[in-house]
Amino acid sequence: MGPMHLKNLAETLSSGDQQDLLRLATDSIERGLKGTQLEVDLAACSRALRGPGASFVTINVRDQLRGCIGSLEIKRALAVDVVKNARAAAFDDPRFGALTQVEFENLHIHISVLSSPEIIDCASEDELLRQLRPGIDGVILEDGTSRATYLPSVWEVLPDPHNFLQQLKCKAGLSLDHWSETMKVQRYTTECMSYRVSSKKCR
Repeated sequence: MGPMHLKNLAETLSSGDQQDLLRLATDSIERGLKGTQLEVDLAACSRALRGPGASFVTINVRDQLRGCIGSLEIKRALAVDVVKNARAAAFDDPRFGALTQVEFENLHIHISVLSSPEIIDCASEDELLRQLRPGIDGVILEDGTSRATYLPSVWEVLPDPHNFLQQLKCKAGLSLDHWSETMKVQRYTTECMSYRVSSKKCR
């Protein structure tokens, strides 16, 4: 059988798959602290983790954002994508310096596995706002070379759809009132899992 389509991948992850992804992300960051890279043994992974997937890895230290890197397109096996994004979130996010060993002991790792994006057909901003599902939709907005995304978790701090959309435009480098016929908006959902290193518990 061929690899699973990304649209259904998030729905097929078992609790064991989620635990394995969290372990791989943690191991990848630990290896990075030692100056080495984790190589994924895909033969030892489940079919879901061997299949193509896109993910975002967010890391926090003492409840403060410490890094967030992810993929919007399918580039590789999901297990490999998580390993690469975990390392990048810890050491390559341009907003932060490289993670330290002390910070690692208080690390909270959050993985979001993305469904396949679908285009939102809308002729106006009002029509788009009516279609957005707060708390559910991750949104990708692009126009020309401008592009940005918000994960569904962003709704927790931006619960109003109008404000959510305005801030996403700002993130993409567009004006708050920007609208054009060439603008493309897509949405996706996520399967989420998290792990606090200090508590030694996955959830």
